[in-house]
Amino acid sequence: MLDRKVSLSKKFLNWAVTIGSLLICILAMYTRFPGMTLMGIAPNWLLIWLVAWSVNRPVFLSVMAGIAIGFIQDSMTFADMYVSPTHALGLAIAGGLTSLLQKQRYMQEDFISIALIVFGMAVIVETMHAVQLTAMGAEMDNVWALQQRIALSSAILSSLWSPAIYFPLSRWWRSLEKQED
Repeated sequence: MLDRKVSLSKKFLNWAVTIGSLLICILAMYTRFPGMTLMGIAPNWLLIWLVAWSVNRPVFLSVMAGIAIGFIQDSMTFADMYVSPTHALGLAIAGGLTSLLQKQRYMQEDFISIALIVFGMAVIVETMHAVQLTAMGAEMDNVWALQQRIALSSAILSSLWSPAIYFPLSRWWRSLEKQED
């Protein structure tokens, strides 16, 4: 009985840390510290969190997490949800691809690999956003000229800041796995 209580408290603590870290990333989306932006673009904290979370998760769960996080980001950024593209599509693709990359073992689980994954996924997320804007009838010249600047700035900053999220979370999740073994 005591083992079950300890197990439940560890699970609760794990959920609290995971959801708390996601909430911190949501709040960080709107924080602009000096030196943290590049050409007015800030790191994509939710993408960094999604990549850190998806590295050791099944593809289906990673896609579902990407959709959920995308809808959270949409709810915080949409002025009019009927004319704005969704972040859920790009984040779902990013979550699924991250999980697939790790399952195929193309990438190792270290800081440089995670930074490279975040860089690539940031480009994919911003490109999906531009594709949606183009499909909605936005002017193609403006969309794709801005997309290049936004994608590159977001990818650079997000990959540089990815260890700040990945390192503590990966240590936490590894310590839980060791305790379960």
